[in-house]
Order: sequence, then C-alpha cells, then structure tokens
Amino acid sequence: MAKDKIVLAYSGGLDTSVILKWLKETYDAEIIAFTADIGQKDELDGLEAKALATGASKVYIDDLREEFAQDFIYPMFQAGTLYEGQYLLGTSIARPLIAKRMVEIARAEGATAIAHGATGKGNDQVRFELAAAALTPDIAVIAPWRLEAFREQFPGRAEMIAYAEKHGIPVTASAAKPYSTDRNLLHISFESGMLEDPWFDPSAEENEEMYVLSVSPERAPDQAEYVELTFDAGDCVAVNGVKLSPLGVMEKLNELGGKHGIGRVDMVENRFVGMKSRGVYETPGGTILFTAHRKMESLTMDREVMHLRDSLIAKYSQLVYNGFWFAPERLALQALVAESQKNVTGVVRLKLYKGNVIGAGVKSPVSLYNPDIATMEADPSQAYDQGDATGFIRLNALRLKVSSGVEQSKQQ
Repeated sequence: MAKDKIVLAYSGGLDTSVILKWLKETYDAEIIAFTADIGQKDELDGLEAKALATGASKVYIDDLREEFAQDFIYPMFQAGTLYEGQYLLGTSIARPLIAKRMVEIARAEGATAIAHGATGKGNDQVRFELAAAALTPDIAVIAPWRLEAFREQFPGRAEMIAYAEKHGIPVTASAAKPYSTDRNLLHISFESGMLEDPWFDPSAEENEEMYVLSVSPERAPDQAEYVELTFDAGDCVAVNGVKLSPLGVMEKLNELGGKHGIGRVDMVENRFVGMKSRGVYETPGGTILFTAHRKMESLTMDREVMHLRDSLIAKYSQLVYNGFWFAPERLALQALVAESQKNVTGVVRLKLYKGNVIGAGVKSPVSLYNPDIATMEADPSQAYDQGDATGFIRLNALRLKVSSGVEQSKQQ
C-alpha cells in the first residue's frame, strides 16, 4: 500500500531538519518538504540537497517573492498597518502565503496532512493553522512541538543536535548566535537568546554583527540621499522615475534603507497566545514605503475617509498579527481600504539620513490641497469666508457650555 504523505514547511534549520526525520520515522510516511522563497536569499543555498539527504521524498522550493510583494505586502501597506504602533508585521504577513502554497501542494500531491515547526508558545502556529483552516478545512495539521512525545524526546536543543548528529543531518546551531532569525523580503526578525532580557541593548556597538539588512545609523553615510516614490492608486510603481514591479520596489528600497540605517525596531509586543515577547526587527524598505505612502495620502485622501480608515488600523493590524488574513472580516476591511486608495496617486520625495526618513516634498494630479484656500493671504477664490467660522465655533461650543453649566451648578 502507498504510504501517507505529509507536506512539511521546511527551512533547513535545526528544528525542521529534525522534525522531517522524526515525522518520517513516527508516521511511516512520505515527507514532502516545502520551502517558500520569499526573500531569504543565501539561506536557500543547498536546501534541496539537504532535505533529500534528511529523508524527504520530494522537495518544493517555490519562488513566491513577487506574489508576496504584490498580494500581501502591498495590500497591507495600503491599510496603513502598524501593530502596537511599531511593528510592520514582516513575519506575520508571510505566514498566510506559506500556508496557502502548502495546502495547494498537499492537494496536488494527495497528502493527508501538513506539518510545521512552530512552537507551542508562539504566534506562527496560530497563523499557519488558521490560514489552512480557511483554505482547506478538512486537512490534518501536525504540530510536533505540541505533542508530548516529541517534547519528551527533545526537551532542549542539545538533544536535537545529538539526534541530528546521529542521523547525519548537518546543523549550524551554535552558541555563537544565541538567537533565532526569520528573514523575508519585508524584514528580518531576531528573538530569543540574549534578547529575552529586555534590558539587553542590541543597538550597542558590540552587537552590530547581529544585523543583516542595515548598517547602524552611526555607520550610515554622512551625506543625505533623496529618493522619489511614484504612487498609483495606493501602490508604489516607480522609484526615482524607474518603473518597477512590487518585488523590484521592495528590493530597491531595502537597498536604500539599509545603506542609511533605516528601519530598526526594538520592542516588547503582545503575542496572541497571551504572553509578552521581545523582538528586534530590521525593515528598511518597508519603513520608507510606509512613510511615503502616508505622505501621499495626506495630499490626496479625503479627511473623513482617512479618519475612517485610520480608525480601523488597529483592528486590521491585529487580524494580520493574529493570523486572520483569509478571514471574512479582513477581506471586508480590504474592500474598504481599496476604495480609499483610488486617488492616492502622485510622487513623494524623501530624504534618507542616518536612520531617518524625512519628508521633502509631495505632488499629485489629484491633490486635494488648494493653496488659494489654505493661504494666509487674501483668498482669490473666495471659497472660504472667515466670518463663517464664528457660527461654526458657536455651534460646536454649545454642548461644552451646557455641560460646563451643569458642573458649575453642582458645585454651588
């Protein structure tokens, strides 16, 4: 009889390498390893050979970078998404795409289950499995870190390294880099190890080797650099006048942002599973894009539309962070966001300097800014009569006067 097939989200690191072998032994199944190329670059080198040597019957390494930029990063940035005021959701937004491709492979291969190496304490387990449930509700999910038998066999990394050595699985885990990383087109994250101490200073000069995508602001060039981003209906379509695909935009902005020390964030965040965790992030290109998009909106978006969209940022960010990308409420919010972006078109000029993204000009053929109306000089259009403000203020002050009167009468 043919063996069952399991599709494993595989990174080639210690955890998923051990899990691949463990799944094959425990379930007597064919393991199909899947890696999404979403911008990890040299981390993908030799991955296919390693997976096959570890016991995978088949390996998928799919280039999803353009889809990631166009269908995930761009819609999220249109929403002005920022989790807890700091995090641009680089890891969070990648998970639904990985899960989507996993279930597509599972269907194509006739697999009975998908598996992942996310821990039972983290957010990723939720993100993978909620996405899978939304897309393929009948597929089984195997999460080894939530299985007691697996945790008993591997109570710590020492046991995992010993297991890997026993089975001839090459590993790179060491004490030299006592933290975990996750890299993609939008960012790279760092957590655990010495970062679990919130008093530890990752920005100190002696810790500079940790960073991958950016130089420190102190090491950034002393000369500022200008960059122009062209937007069409809320999406950046060109950088410095050169038309680029969403992938091309992200790669170019990452290069520029990294050069100027832009996009480093150190924060303690609230995980969906209930605990606080400390993360350090590098998001150079995303930080530039986020700032430019907001400045483009300031010139072209109607006030009430902007305030309505802004009132939904916390909710939208929470949905992405918690793994509800494919949920109906996120799709409904996206429809509103898309409507709000119809006129977010024009050019933003920014100055990049030592970790800072500084506005240096914005223009649009559909600008809502009218200098004749806004001027402090005589208004040639006569669109605004300053005398009208008297009644406007009087009406808005009415309820305040009534409330104040009631409070004063109580004190008498």
